[in-house]
Amino acid sequence: MRVLFIGGTGVISTACSRLAVERGIDLTLLNRGQSGRPVPSGARVLRGDIRDHASARAALGYRTFDAVVEWVAFGPEHVEADLDLFRGRTGQYVFVSSASAYQTPTGVLPVTEETPLDNPLWAYSRAKIACEERLSRASREEGFPVTVVRPSHTYDETRLPMHGRYTVVDRMRRGVPVVVHGDGTSLWTLTHARDFAVGLVGLLGNAAALGEAVHVTSDEWTTWDQVHRDVAAAAGAPAPRLVHVPSETVAAFDPEWGVSLVGDKAHSRVFDNAKVKRLVPDFAATTPFARGAEEILAWHDADPARRAVDPAVDRLMDRLVAAMDAARP
Repeated sequence: MRVLFIGGTGVISTACSRLAVERGIDLTLLNRGQSGRPVPSGARVLRGDIRDHASARAALGYRTFDAVVEWVAFGPEHVEADLDLFRGRTGQYVFVSSASAYQTPTGVLPVTEETPLDNPLWAYSRAKIACEERLSRASREEGFPVTVVRPSHTYDETRLPMHGRYTVVDRMRRGVPVVVHGDGTSLWTLTHARDFAVGLVGLLGNAAALGEAVHVTSDEWTTWDQVHRDVAAAAGAPAPRLVHVPSETVAAFDPEWGVSLVGDKAHSRVFDNAKVKRLVPDFAATTPFARGAEEILAWHDADPARRAVDPAVDRLMDRLVAAMDAARP
């Protein structure tokens, strides 16, 4: 099977590239070579910019593929360009969307693929919804072979799942209070990229997946307080001093961090994975976050250069902690 990944060396897509090659897929990556991550042995690379129509066409030449996976489309103009580029060139176009596109706040849990797409709180999610709507129309009106995949919060060994990343670990190791949004009890789903890859690769060339949308997530859910405790344990830090700050307060201090909370992480999100398990019978998320956290800390601790502290985030957390202290009667 000939497969093209547009991107293929990101946090999620690197694991998918590795698994695709391991399973004997003839994999080609189209990217600019700027991620800094190694390309899996056995994959070929075409240097081109998918945002530059002439560059992408020149890189692809007359090649055709059984499946194309679009990792880096974030607005309807991106998928419009892909439609022009890949009509008649692929048997399946897989659009990597986002589980944040589901109704937010969610009315009913667990989330299924029938949950409405409606997130008025985050522009990123609304753009992904617009992409899906355009592709749905292409599928309906011209038979374009679309599969939509919606990852949730997916990580690998390089990526801590909280704002500030290693800065949070540094604060834990120093015994300094750490900010957790809300009251820390909202439910969240963290999926290891290695597990996600089993679902994604299993959908490639899968005729039953054409015209379908499917999320691929872990079956484990946890609270944000527990996420921080798991990270602290993996870091060998004492029990973390968690300071709960309303998401709206975080947004008032830092709008960029705040929108990712109010538009996504502040709301409980757990998933029913029956559909992906039906389409990909060998799919199973086998990495609990506590083990994933150990992998993350081992990766960071293996190289001092990976343990970068962001002074701006450190100061912001100090300010948020001080604000909560001042608000107490």
